[in-house]
Parts: sequence; C-alpha cells; structure tokens
Amino acid sequence: MNNFFRSNGFKRFIILVGIALALYLMRSMINLILLTFIITYLMNQLTTKTTKSIRKYTPMNEKAVTVTLYLLLVAGIVAVIYKYLPIVTQQITQLFDLIASFNLDPDDNEIARYLAPTFEKIELGKYLEQGVDLTLKNITNIGKIIMQILISLILSLFILLEKNRIIEFTAKFKDSKIGPLYDELHYFSRIFIRSFGKVIEAQFIIAAVNCVLSVIALSIMGFPHLIALGIMLFILGLVPVAGVIISLIPLSIIAYSIGGLMYIVYILVIVMVLHAIEAYFLNPKLMSAKTDLPIFYTFMVILFSEHFLGVWGLIIGIPLFMFMLDILGVTSSEDPTKKSVKVPTEKQME
Repeated sequence: MNNFFRSNGFKRFIILVGIALALYLMRSMINLILLTFIITYLMNQLTTKTTKSIRKYTPMNEKAVTVTLYLLLVAGIVAVIYKYLPIVTQQITQLFDLIASFNLDPDDNEIARYLAPTFEKIELGKYLEQGVDLTLKNITNIGKIIMQILISLILSLFILLEKNRIIEFTAKFKDSKIGPLYDELHYFSRIFIRSFGKVIEAQFIIAAVNCVLSVIALSIMGFPHLIALGIMLFILGLVPVAGVIISLIPLSIIAYSIGGLMYIVYILVIVMVLHAIEAYFLNPKLMSAKTDLPIFYTFMVILFSEHFLGVWGLIIGIPLFMFMLDILGVTSSEDPTKKSVKVPTEKQME
C-alpha cells in the first residue's frame, strides 16, 4: 500500500485532480482560458508554417510574421463585425422564421402524408421561437463576447512574442523547491499540447473546409441566408459526428421548402460526399489513428462533456478524451501499420 501511494501513477492522478479542481474554482474565467489557449495554439501553428514558407525565399523575423498575422486577424474581425453583424443577425432571424413556418402538405406525396401528423405534434415553431429568443439574447451580449475575444487575442499575442523568454523563465522552477511538481506539470503540458492541441487544430480545419464546400454547394442549389447557414455549419462542424447529424435537420427542412423531396436527396448526397472527404482525406492527414474513435464512444463522450461543460463540452470533449487516452497509453489497434504516439518517459523529458 505504501508503494502504491508513493508511485508516480498515484502522484500524477492527484495532480490531475488538483488541476481539475483549480479549473473548477476558476470556472467563471473558463471562456477566457479556453479562448486564449485555442487562439495561441492555432496562431502559433500558423505563424510557424508561414515563417518557414517565407524563409524559403527571403529571411524573415518570426515576431514580425506574428504581429502581421494578428493585425490581419483583428482587421478581419472588426470588418466582419462592422459590415456583416447586422446582416448575420437579420439572416439568423429569417432562417429561424423559415424553419418555423415549415409545413408538410399531405397532398404532396405518400411520404408527406405519413409524416405530416408527426410534424404537427412536434410544434416546431414553439421550439424555434425559444431558439430565436436565445440567439437574440446572445447577440445582445455580443459586447461581452467581443471583449473576451479581444483580451484572449492580446494575451495570446504576448505569449507568442515572448514564448522563448517564457520557456526559459518557467524552466527555472525545475531546480527550485517545487521541482518535482514542475516535472509532473511539464509532463502533462507536453502531452496536453500534443494531443488536445492537435485534435483542436484538426477540428477547426475540418470544420472550415466542410463549411466552405457546403456553402458552395448550397449556393448552387439556391439556398437562402448563406452567411447564417455558413456560421451554423462551421460551429456544428466543430462537434465531431453529432454536428453533421444535427445540421441535417435544418438543411433538410429548408431543402424541402425550396425544392421538395429531391432537394433532400441532394442534401444527403452532399453530406455523404463531405463525410467521405473528411473520413478518407482530412482525418488521415490531420489526425493520427489514435483519434479514430468508434461512433459509440464519440457520442458518449459528447453527451457527458456537454452535461458537465455545457456548450464548450461539445467542442473540447473529444480533445480532452484524447488527452486522457494519451496519458493512459491507450492506442488504436485498427491500423497496425501506423505507429502509435508514445508517451515520453521521465528520462526522455529530461
């Protein structure tokens, strides 16, 4: 028993519990913490790749690239808010109204005759009215959201500009009185950045690609309110598997309203094609075999993470689960040709 309590596994478990407790106590700041980490990680990846590409042709300081990218990002955000926020607000409201006014005509065909009584019982308009109220309420709090994003951008910019100094200063704790604690936190941080960060990066890229391809296809089909639909598809695209299924509901309703059953078939074909692109091209390129979870596990993780973490749980639930799998050394055995990512030992970390 004494050996168990002195083991590295038990110490790391206690430290993980302590980290979880600290995050729970700071739950009022969780939006700022998560936004800062995600922006910092994504911008660091973008800065590193951009700098390497530019240096093939001309010498370039990485800090100059960082500042330039942040200025472009801020300029883009300001332009979108100034020019498109009123349009987005109007389109979201109109989109909800379009879905709420959806009504199946029993005289259309046999399928409509069968489904019409069911849709009447669902009272779709009642639920969407609540959705409109919630959306408008969040839009009225846009100032608070923008402030959190602005603070996160500033913090992440300072982190990237001084990341070498931050690393050097933090390394001094290794020889301090809390050296053993530093070693464990360093261990967890490396795994966290490698697993959680990589999955988050892949989710954002996949969501962006799916959003662009979907909007192009919907525009060809003559769908209205493309900006609002694009935002909806991008946000839902951040939710693995479940996001695609959820997005099918409003898309199918709109498709039926503007083109009948044939347009629903078109939507299903588009979704299947996009899912094939994601499964056979994007996922193998962006994620390791380790992230290839069974659908049952994916849904269970999403359900539990949404219950405990709210909306954030839908986005970070899978990355957190990947982080835990990485710590436990759980690897995928579906593709024996792919090497699993090994957790570094204490000697390798030193």
